[in-house]
Amino acid sequence: MGFARTCSVALVGVEGVVVEVQADLEPGLATFTLVGLPDKSLVESRDRVRAAVVNSGVDWPQKKLTVGLSPASVPKSGSGFDLAVACAVLGAAERIDPRELTGLVMIGELGLDGRVRPVRGVLPAVLAAADAGYRQVVVAEQTASEAALVPGVSVLGVRSLRQLVAVLTDEPVPEEGPEGYGTDATMLAGLTVPGAGGGIAGLGGERRVDLAEVAGQKAARRALEVAAAGRHHIFFKGPPGAGKTMLAERLPGLLPPLTPKEALEVTAVHSVAGALPPGQPLVERPPYRAPHHSATTASLVGGGSGLPRPGAVSLAHHGVLFLDEAAECGTRVLDALRQPLESGQVVVARAQGMMRMPARFLLALAANPCPCGRHGSRGGGCECRPSSVRRYRARLSGPLLDRVDLRVTVEPVTRSELTAPGARPESTETVAARVLVARERAAVRYADTPWRTNSEVPGHELRTRWPGNPGALGRAEEDMERGLLTARGLDRVLRVAWTLADLAGHDRPTAEDVDGALELRTGVRRGTALAGGRA
Repeated sequence: MGFARTCSVALVGVEGVVVEVQADLEPGLATFTLVGLPDKSLVESRDRVRAAVVNSGVDWPQKKLTVGLSPASVPKSGSGFDLAVACAVLGAAERIDPRELTGLVMIGELGLDGRVRPVRGVLPAVLAAADAGYRQVVVAEQTASEAALVPGVSVLGVRSLRQLVAVLTDEPVPEEGPEGYGTDATMLAGLTVPGAGGGIAGLGGERRVDLAEVAGQKAARRALEVAAAGRHHIFFKGPPGAGKTMLAERLPGLLPPLTPKEALEVTAVHSVAGALPPGQPLVERPPYRAPHHSATTASLVGGGSGLPRPGAVSLAHHGVLFLDEAAECGTRVLDALRQPLESGQVVVARAQGMMRMPARFLLALAANPCPCGRHGSRGGGCECRPSSVRRYRARLSGPLLDRVDLRVTVEPVTRSELTAPGARPESTETVAARVLVARERAAVRYADTPWRTNSEVPGHELRTRWPGNPGALGRAEEDMERGLLTARGLDRVLRVAWTLADLAGHDRPTAEDVDGALELRTGVRRGTALAGGRA
């Protein structure tokens, strides 16, 4: 009778649970039983592991074999347990000293020929192992750089099961060349989901867009700068061709680079979702997601069969989620954004389990004023009935818009703005430098708090700990008395006023900053705070 144990990690969203993989050999008819709430892909590991062991030149034990995954109450899915199962079996068969497996966490899929294939979600799995006190991890060679991002963990990247057995038994490690072990393309195929990897701004072959390419739109450009400086949600409304999408696409370039902590969080989500570009283990720039307006609720907030998977709001964590043609999106889809906009996370419950995913994103909406898009435009020509216009605008519910700090009307660019010789607006680099300075001022102010940007600070804290200048909120309070602002709206006006103060270098928001914040929220000119915005 033989017994051995090692460890792997089960992922539920981006949260990991260390799983003990136990193998027990007893005399009897040669069978292989896998217990511990495995899913279909994990049940199939029995055949993969057996073939991988035999093709690695090791005899398969001809006894009654039981492999248990503990805790048994945690659902387990995926092929990342293969490597741990194989080593536990070889430990029980005394091909490997069971003591060598103690304290090891193994994450990898086995091919039938014994090669170790990479799997998605290595970073959050290693983070969970480190939090549980484990300091040695074995992964596929292709994901070793991703696992090495976790501090304090020793990572061993292996190409095949033969190499790992040799390391654990102090034998010469065989060289495993690419011949017979697949090309890089085939080995990396399981790491990405087709169509899921194009949402990170500035990666791969994507062309970097520049704010200098946007002609005119002085007010909209200023609003874009305010949105980036304070991480305020923004809504662009205007006729087709006015530049709404062009402006929104340049928003990620204005955001500061991710901090090390933020980069790990974003990389973990993209790794689980299969959206991490091969060869780039760490995401360092804010992500950008722009789902089509026909996207379902599950694709936006997360879902799917079995345990839910990350949606667009989680893939845009610490970045930008842009919904173009927002009025064409389903009402239920848009209203599903209300909870993550407030809490910064998504909790999706299903029969097989519950998933909690981070979702602290900057929302950018763009919509036409009516179905034909010409309502209120200078050229006129709108043929929509008033009732159609009202129904179209009502698709963006009041509770959703109440959570959007900045509402900007984008007017069509004039011929003089478009063809003016020598006119070159400010570049993304120039505006991003001002945004970074404003972010740093806010970070210093909130140094001893859990917040870093103005949009995160609760209204009560702003009113009591960081109030504006005396009398600065006068017009905002009048609007609240007249029912033009809700209590949430007043708090958001104060947050935007603080961002305007940070951009202007003020110690506290002035009446001019508050008037500018009211103008950005209501579209009604209140003062001159935005008039000084740079072109």
